[in-house]
Amino acid sequence: MVLMPEQPVPRGENQPTLLGGGDAGGGTTKIGAVAQTHFDEHRDIVFCAADQVNLAAAHAKIPFQHGQPMAFEIGGGGRFSGGACDLSARHRMRGMNQNPVANLLAPALYVVATPIGNLGDITLRALETLRGVDLVACEDTRHAKHLLDHYSLRVPTLALHQHNENEAAAKLIGLLAEGRRIALISDAGTPGICDPGARTVAAVRAAGFRVVPLPGANAAMTALAAAGLLDEHFLFVGFLPAKVGARKTAIMQLRDVAAALVFYEAPHRVLETVSDLAGLLSARHEIIIARELTKLFEQIERLPLPQALEWLQADANRQRGEFVLIVSAPPAREAAALDAVAEHVLTTLLAELPVKQAVKLATEITNQPKNALYARALALKAAAAADSL
Repeated sequence: MVLMPEQPVPRGENQPTLLGGGDAGGGTTKIGAVAQTHFDEHRDIVFCAADQVNLAAAHAKIPFQHGQPMAFEIGGGGRFSGGACDLSARHRMRGMNQNPVANLLAPALYVVATPIGNLGDITLRALETLRGVDLVACEDTRHAKHLLDHYSLRVPTLALHQHNENEAAAKLIGLLAEGRRIALISDAGTPGICDPGARTVAAVRAAGFRVVPLPGANAAMTALAAAGLLDEHFLFVGFLPAKVGARKTAIMQLRDVAAALVFYEAPHRVLETVSDLAGLLSARHEIIIARELTKLFEQIERLPLPQALEWLQADANRQRGEFVLIVSAPPAREAAALDAVAEHVLTTLLAELPVKQAVKLATEITNQPKNALYARALALKAAAAADSL
């Protein structure tokens, strides 16, 4: 219905008024002569000037007599409201989508990186995505609630962690088949990087559904950016084994890697890990100890590897928080592989002598680096033990 200028809108006894309720003007409401109503490009919003509408009742109610949704905009920022609804600039009436962001998201699994400490590090795209999805799969629902509440995001959550990832992934695939939009987050950083999520992503891709990655915070990249190392390459190792023997073996296998080594470590194991790194790697390495990144007590220290354990032990507070440890690449000579002669000498000695004695003699005979010979000796012993099983 289009109102013409000066056209009265009657209020009969049994008819609700178009723009009034209660005793709105005693019976009629008029649109001013210059109030030429028109539709915008959406064809569902009527515009008229605020000073051209005469509503006697301050709390007029608007009846919904038609199924076609309609919204009003009042020029100049005017506003009128009532018990039944509240109309403001370009406010959509019921029947319209209450979450316009959802319309922009295609059904998919959105892998969303979240802050590693400072909540201000979340990206605008991550916020838009979390606002538009139907469900957030998260490592810990309580932790996720803290993040979502901070940004006033009201989205259902589903626990997805290392103990239930396969079952949770199956649920997500079922929801994706229904056309749902799902976000996957971890407690901090990027899902699937030393956190649950990789199995879920693999399962979703195998089921034929789209996976959309959203880049963001990552502890390893943050620490590397502040390390100032000139090494051309780095190797992300993540967490070393918790058991002493397995951890030492893993470190020995990394000794000859011609790249900086990036580790994650927990506070209750950091002293043991740094002690093993210092004991098994060359004294010519440097180490970057980065703790509590982006948080209030952030600390980033670069020092020679042999001094690292003493530095940590000097202050108990230095042992708190989550750690990123970066060990610089080995010197070029130590990174070189053993030549054929040294390999033959070491293999021959190992057949008759314990590792320490074999390495000591091989070093004197071949003039090869002791660290490289020792690492190779351990690898040969491990290979021999595996072959004997």
